[in-house]
Amino acid sequence: MMINAKEKVFVNVMHDNMFENILVPYDLSNQSTRAFKTALSIAKKYDSKVTLLTCLEGDAWHHYYYDSQADNELIKKQNKVTKQHLQKLEKIAEKNGISVKSYVLTSKSVVNDIVTFAKSRKHDLIVIGSHGRTGFDKFLLGSVANGVSQKTKSPVLIVK
Repeated sequence: MMINAKEKVFVNVMHDNMFENILVPYDLSNQSTRAFKTALSIAKKYDSKVTLLTCLEGDAWHHYYYDSQADNELIKKQNKVTKQHLQKLEKIAEKNGISVKSYVLTSKSVVNDIVTFAKSRKHDLIVIGSHGRTGFDKFLLGSVANGVSQKTKSPVLIVK
């Protein structure tokens, strides 16, 4: 296959701007930290911006005796711990010369909120960690990575 000079320039331009905005849903797990480091590598290669998104859930089960005050306290504690973790990741990104922003949302549906956030902010790529659950655990707990990959139109890189 022959490529002339004009085609080669076009291919390089497309390659350089492939991923401008990368979203990394972050849940404080080792898997999401690996996904963040993978996103940094991609961002370095494509000169991309990285966005970290953490979705906090209170009492996810909202059982019959649901206590909204206890739920609010849980969210406050989660928010404090999350922001500490995000600050550490932001420092890692800064040391690598990569622009990063962090957002924390209170969420009722993590999958839907990630997909909506990615679409509204025009993210070109979602890099998400997977816990690798199978069988009954996957049925009971679900898979955020799987849900996001099925519901979004953006490319998704799942990191195990």
